[in-house]
Amino acid sequence: MDAVFFDMDGLLVDSERVWLEIETEVMGRLGAEWTPEHQAHLVGGSMERTVAYMLAVSESAVPPQTVREWMIDGMVKRLASGVRVMPGASELLDALRAEGVPVGLVTSSLKEIADAALKSIGRDRFDLVVTADDVTRTKPDPEPYLTAARLLGVRPVRCVVLEDSPNGVAAATAAGCAVVAVPSLLPIESAPGRLVVSSLTEVGVGDLRDLLRS
Repeated sequence: MDAVFFDMDGLLVDSERVWLEIETEVMGRLGAEWTPEHQAHLVGGSMERTVAYMLAVSESAVPPQTVREWMIDGMVKRLASGVRVMPGASELLDALRAEGVPVGLVTSSLKEIADAALKSIGRDRFDLVVTADDVTRTKPDPEPYLTAARLLGVRPVRCVVLEDSPNGVAAATAAGCAVVAVPSLLPIESAPGRLVVSSLTEVGVGDLRDLLRS
């Protein structure tokens, strides 16, 4: 196992709830309502996709850049005040680092948002961080995970990815990585090269190695 890559929102930190709060507030400013069903359409997607979807739903004439700024400002302020690390995440991170396995954070969130969340997680726990600012195409495209593997000098087929969304799982699978899925808002089916669990508390370093061997 050459490296392990963690998704951020919903997998590493409990930020999907924060996204829902901010999206609801921004949609209120746009004069429309936001529901968990709307949010489910955007899990694991990019800021650009979120803004475009919100403007389409609200039929608002507010410029996309303005909506983008509202979203970023809201998320950074909420996350900077602290965010809950998901159960089992810290323990798995510590176990991987204790065994000398390189660890990366690969997220579709923008750098500003990732930096705010990392204040709670600890930036020094990761050998690299890849955000939406570092790639041309975000998940479900494999580019984020291929970029992370290239920067670490490892082969994707010898890496394990931990994800919570179908978009993220699709990106990791297309990159050639083994995947551990912890579904949050949307279901994820089992498949070859994929382990589906209900929490990171069910996963240890040995399980990740066994998944690669299988």
